[in-house]
Amino acid sequence: MILNTQPELQWKGQALQCYKCDLGFWSLCITSNTTCETDEHCFNGVGVSGLLKIKMKGCLKASQCNKTEDINFPKTSNTTIYSMTKTCCNTDLCNVAPGLPGASGLSLAAVTISSLLAANFMI
Repeated sequence: MILNTQPELQWKGQALQCYKCDLGFWSLCITSNTTCETDEHCFNGVGVSGLLKIKMKGCLKASQCNKTEDINFPKTSNTTIYSMTKTCCNTDLCNVAPGLPGASGLSLAAVTISSLLAANFMI
């Protein structure tokens, strides 16, 4: 006889675990783990603005998966800075996180400097 020692999982089901990176440049994307809502999948987002390669990872509503979105700056303008293509998968940690899990001081400094340079480049 097998007893369920976690009855809450029986009713709620297990949520999908994904890597999360709010904003990365080139191959640098500082990641953490996140838990998705029931109607979400893991995603990898890739965009290019000139020589700058932009990355994102995380959870995304299934209806927004496998689409390309134009990113405008300022948000209310018609000036497209880059396009972001978001592709989805639906198994735990399927949006594989290359490189840097967690944030070291050096990598955080590199992202900060890259972000400032990118912001100046885009304006």
